[in-house]
Amino acid sequence: MSNNVIDQNRVRQFFFIVLILLLGILLSFQLYSFLPAMLGAITLYILMHRWMFYLTEKKKWRKGLAALLLMFISFIVILLPVGLLVNMLSSKVSYAIQHSAELTTALKKVVTDIETQYNIVIASDENINKLGNAIAESLPKILGATFNTLTTIFFMYFILYFMLVNARRMEDALYEYIPLRDENVSKIGKEIHTMVYSNAIGIPLIAFVQGVVGLIGYLIIGVKEPFFWFGVTCIAAMLPVVGAALAYVPLSIIFFANGQSGQGIALLIFGFGIIGLVDNVLRFTLLKRMANVHQLVTVFGVIIGLNLFGFLGLIFGPLLISMFILLLKIYTTEFVTKQRDIHKIMEN
Repeated sequence: MSNNVIDQNRVRQFFFIVLILLLGILLSFQLYSFLPAMLGAITLYILMHRWMFYLTEKKKWRKGLAALLLMFISFIVILLPVGLLVNMLSSKVSYAIQHSAELTTALKKVVTDIETQYNIVIASDENINKLGNAIAESLPKILGATFNTLTTIFFMYFILYFMLVNARRMEDALYEYIPLRDENVSKIGKEIHTMVYSNAIGIPLIAFVQGVVGLIGYLIIGVKEPFFWFGVTCIAAMLPVVGAALAYVPLSIIFFANGQSGQGIALLIFGFGIIGLVDNVLRFTLLKRMANVHQLVTVFGVIIGLNLFGFLGLIFGPLLISMFILLLKIYTTEFVTKQRDIHKIMEN
């Protein structure tokens, strides 16, 4: 009789889980367009929830007033600079595409000169043209970042307001309804908190510093449109492995193709020597303290994240992979270890 009851409970539980999953998948498909806004709201909530608790619980502010103040500060400190940067680059999409064609021509000239001088074959014109076309097609996508849409920003702040106002109740509910032990829920919370701080503050801060350093070099060396290339450097610096080199290497190639070898060499030395040094120093000091994330996690996370979420993928791509690894570890401690202990008890 008891076995029959247990089996019925398991069947009911199985069908209930299937129903939840089906509804979750259906809702996810219908609300997919709002996912960037939701992720942006989660990011800002993680950055601001401690201040929300401080204002409402210690200073006894009204929840609505505290939430509006924090949202206003986040808009001025975070979104306004990002919006200005993206708009500055978006307004010069035609200039960027023109320079992609100029880069293709310059690359052909440099390759031809090297092939003629050393009697070797490096790349065909067809492959260089494909590279140039790929750059020209990808530029508008890169410059049209997720945060450039007013709709996304509106819904992000709409969601964020209710998250902040109901912050304590929401966090208590997560502890209550996530089917894991409290210590494992705390591990997930700490991992998300650390990764968001690292990616949302550390990476943009390092990119901005590299952009400022690059701007100084561009002004000294005599780069045309230095503030445009400052924006390109800031965005390129947020990408793993290649980083800011995506800005100053093409610039150097253009200098070499125009016969300005001195400026090209100076820019390469400045780029790899100074901008690269700033990147390495800050990554091994600032980011290591904030979150010691493996480079492969960052690389594949950014690739996946950019395809899924656009600009926000720089933050949530690595976070998704880190969360996947963390969930595997938690599964091991939550279930596999527990089953091993039960087997040992039964054997004894």
